[in-house]
Amino acid sequence: MKKTKSVWIKADGSTWEENKPRVTTGLESGADTVFLNAGDIPKVRELGNIKIAAPSEDADIVVVGKESEGDGTTKLPADFANSEDIAQAQHLTREGKTVAGYVVIKNKKYEQFAVELGKSCDYLVVIGTDWKVIPLENLIAGLQKLDVEIIAGVQNSEEAKLALETLEHGSDGVLLDTDNLSEIKKVTAVRDRSGMENIPLVKATVTKVKPVGMGDRVCVDTASLMVLGEGMLIGSQSNGLFLVHSESEESPYVAARPFRVNAGAVHAYIRVGEKTRYLSELASGDEVLIVDSEGETRPAVVGRVKIERRPLMLVEAEVEGTRIKTLLQNAETIKLVGSDGKPVPVTALKEGDEVMVYFEATARHFGIKIEETIIEK
Repeated sequence: MKKTKSVWIKADGSTWEENKPRVTTGLESGADTVFLNAGDIPKVRELGNIKIAAPSEDADIVVVGKESEGDGTTKLPADFANSEDIAQAQHLTREGKTVAGYVVIKNKKYEQFAVELGKSCDYLVVIGTDWKVIPLENLIAGLQKLDVEIIAGVQNSEEAKLALETLEHGSDGVLLDTDNLSEIKKVTAVRDRSGMENIPLVKATVTKVKPVGMGDRVCVDTASLMVLGEGMLIGSQSNGLFLVHSESEESPYVAARPFRVNAGAVHAYIRVGEKTRYLSELASGDEVLIVDSEGETRPAVVGRVKIERRPLMLVEAEVEGTRIKTLLQNAETIKLVGSDGKPVPVTALKEGDEVMVYFEATARHFGIKIEETIIEK
């Protein structure tokens, strides 16, 4: 799984009444940090548990450059070695504080200043005036070898998407400045998607479907609702995983449970990020990967794992000359995803049907992809 990007909410207006809706919506939407005036820190602490950035040593992240050199209130020195902001950032860092440099990019000189300030900070918050992509590219290139996260100022979800996806790396996060509260929710959704990989799925041809008797199977109940086409990657071999569909469809026999994937037998592997785990290892609070028929992914938190003894069915399929297998509960509510992206009940599967799978030629050891000969059958 790629590194998670962060969303900061700018809530440093002139009054608390102006700032409070931004803060509360940020808390509700899963924002990572709120950017505040120093006087509002105690009020936010009362509202909820969220990281605070402010020009105060009482903040979790101490902001340097606000209302000084960084935003042009104080003129930039001719020699950056004489910068008071850089000196303050260096001092705070030596004191063990987490520091964010703040720079409004007014011209090339401020861009150069941002790079120098960023060398002494944990975060570099950059606000554009008439710029979009190119200065952000320059900042990323200038600081890529340093342990500093670049937070780009944006005003809507479109700008957030651009900032997070610039170059291969993109900015590490965005600082959203808007009174449109719906944009806060949109930007956190962009953040969630930008941090996730796309998994290439391929078609596999079913070669065998047969009941195999009783066994312990695992239902993974998540804290997220899944929709048609979404499920999890499960299989008996770590390099060949079937897309097992969520219980998001209504059935004549049981109500839809769109938070659930009836994933299969306890021994099976499940894809989580760039690794695999055994289904039997999962527990409440773990993170799993939801995958759709196009290979798009998003994270979900496990709310509950149910292991129960049920009749099982072997499903075997061939992909690129290799046979892959999995064991699933023998019930019509358990489904794979067909080559048309639609769910197919395992009870209706037959030889020659095509289903979507993830397949890789390399093996995995302790869930990590390695170049090694491992035979699983």
